[in-house]
Amino acid sequence: MILEMKVPSPGESITEVEIATWLVEDGDYVEKDQAIAEVDSDKATLELPAEESGIITLKAEEGDAVDVGAVVCLIDTSAAKPESSDQSSVNTEQSDEIKTVSSSAVENVSETKTTYASGTASPAAKKILAEKDIPLAIIKGTGKDGRITKDDAVKAVPSMGTPAADSTRGGERKKLSMLRRKVAERLVAVKNETAMLTTFNEVDMQPIFDLRKQYKEDFKTKHGVSLGFMSFFTKAVVRALQLFPDVNSMIDGDFKVSYDFQDISIAVSGPKGLMVPVIRNAENLTFRGIEAEVKRLAIRARDGEITIDEMTGGTFTITNGGVFGSMLSTPIINPPQSAILGMHNIVERPVAINGKVEIRPIMFVAVSYDHRIIDGKESVGFLVAIKEALENPVEILMDNNPKKALEM
Repeated sequence: MILEMKVPSPGESITEVEIATWLVEDGDYVEKDQAIAEVDSDKATLELPAEESGIITLKAEEGDAVDVGAVVCLIDTSAAKPESSDQSSVNTEQSDEIKTVSSSAVENVSETKTTYASGTASPAAKKILAEKDIPLAIIKGTGKDGRITKDDAVKAVPSMGTPAADSTRGGERKKLSMLRRKVAERLVAVKNETAMLTTFNEVDMQPIFDLRKQYKEDFKTKHGVSLGFMSFFTKAVVRALQLFPDVNSMIDGDFKVSYDFQDISIAVSGPKGLMVPVIRNAENLTFRGIEAEVKRLAIRARDGEITIDEMTGGTFTITNGGVFGSMLSTPIINPPQSAILGMHNIVERPVAINGKVEIRPIMFVAVSYDHRIIDGKESVGFLVAIKEALENPVEILMDNNPKKALEM
């Protein structure tokens, strides 16, 4: 029986996916539920499991965009599982006719392998590249086994000073994943469709340093997670959003939509690029609850297990460029949200404290916001509220009882 495997719907409103990577080869025997491919949607990368066991025939190539519901491979479920090589033996009494491969067949196999060799162009691609006067050596093939397809040739762009085919200098042309292309599209749209503005401030992190030094070991021993900066920032953001609800609002046509809850998106780096999972109802979480959720979401993003549902619906975003060494930036709003907080690295700087110069760990923070819905007064007040909470965490975030707040 031949089973047609179709692309399942990865989520609401998604009508097309892209074959990112085949994890099996044409003609392989696959087991039921074995991952056979990774497919990109505009929101996430998902694994495609085999629906049944059998011999697989691929019907799409890596890089192909296919509609949800389209057939991407066939599985011959009646095919027997081949024996392993160590169990197979050659029958020495087989006739020469069975054992011998004709010379013409060898030539055909050789010719086929040459056609699909890495860097080899199909006849159509070769003709197009010749007309463009572009050498094959500088084209990165996206077809099977690295072959240069007609589509590769059509998209190839000649440039001044194109290196010769025998150039020792290398380069790579790689198609962006559907997820990366969608991120690029959304970021450009934000710049073009919003009145984005950024306001800055600085935070003296010494009080948080002192708290973490005093409680972090006991906190980790009791709860199994580290007492990091994200719980303090998330708590400070939740409070500031409650004080300035316009920052927790979105534009929908001619309407402003405001929320009485705080779902905080956190930008994390994953194997497929930037992921923005959401901490749901952060206003109801303790320090331990926030740190545990941050760890859970970060691990799922790192392992490529994050789902679309876990990355949609946030009302505000926090991004931490400081982990990569960023001193200052203007973060781009995560649509359809109206604002985003950027954290940065912590550097010891001389500051004036009660008329005296002291060295303190200082972090620059930035809030980018949509000026169409958030006025300067609200944006500046919002960021000042975050600064106040972070510089007075015991009083403002812990109700003067850090042991209780940290559930010690």
